[in-house]
Amino acid sequence: MEPQPYASRQCRDSHRAVRDTLDVVSGKWKLVILAVLLEEKQRFKELSRKIGISPRILSKELQELELHKLVTRTVCDTRPVTVEYAATDHAQTLGDVIHALYQWGHLHHATVIGRERPRVAERAEASEA
Repeated sequence: MEPQPYASRQCRDSHRAVRDTLDVVSGKWKLVILAVLLEEKQRFKELSRKIGISPRILSKELQELELHKLVTRTVCDTRPVTVEYAATDHAQTLGDVIHALYQWGHLHHATVIGRERPRVAERAEASEA
């Protein structure tokens, strides 16, 4: 029996799909932005404050996410003009991936630091006490 070549067609196709996915969501902020927008739509300034990202970088990242049909942009008829961003139905398909990253991040923190990362609700309760 002959060993299969490392780069079989099936293997190459799988690698290409992973590369394509990373081309869309890679970077420091895209998955964080999507995680927040999957919870609820956000106005630009709220999103910038919640994530802790500069408006210039946020604008660039949102444009790229919009180009890939992961985010919608709605200009509200208000004074001053406000813009809301929301995750699309297509972005919802990344929900399981983002949840898996969230879980792995907590596991990794516990493995490396030696204790679990406090959840947001736990930190809020601790600060109230």
